[in-house]
Amino acid sequence: QVQLVESGGGLVQAGGSLRLSCAASGSIRSINRMGWYRQAPGKQRELVALMFSDGTTNYAESVKGRFTISRDDSKNTVYLQMNSLKPEDTARYYCYARDFGGYWGQGTQVTVSA
Repeated sequence: QVQLVESGGGLVQAGGSLRLSCAASGSIRSINRMGWYRQAPGKQRELVALMFSDGTTNYAESVKGRFTISRDDSKNTVYLQMNSLKPEDTARYYCYARDFGGYWGQGTQVTVSA
């Protein structure tokens, strides 16, 4: 089992920045990817950014050039640096990890005011 704990959400004005963190614990040795999804009210959960174990990254088109995913292996933590935030980025952001199964964090709210 893998446990994921997110932090770093909050309220920010449009154009501002936030950094989300996700710390993984438990049976993390077999994790082959970690990343972030988000879900806005009334919408489906969608991929934001994903990082594979070889360092390859994948971003949603809507966040390319504004968001950056990174990781610190010594802390078993993945980060999402979010710059130039827009009101449409408002959502609950969930950390995701996968080994032989998928794991989700509890989510952290990001609200961007106009």
